[in-house]
Amino acid sequence: MTSAKQLKLTLVRSLNGRLKSHQQCARGLGIRKIHNPVTVIDTPENRGMINKISYMLKVEEA
Repeated sequence: MTSAKQLKLTLVRSLNGRLKSHQQCARGLGIRKIHNPVTVIDTPENRGMINKISYMLKVEEA
């Protein structure tokens, strides 16, 4: 089986003052600090969280 496609996510805007659900989406994706990239597997669940907080993220294929 081929390896799963991965995405590199970088938080470019602060989580301060955001909706609690948006903060939880970032936490669920493993994002902790601004400009600290994390790599996640491209699944429908992760894609949904990414879409919800897309205004705070920079998304690249890894």
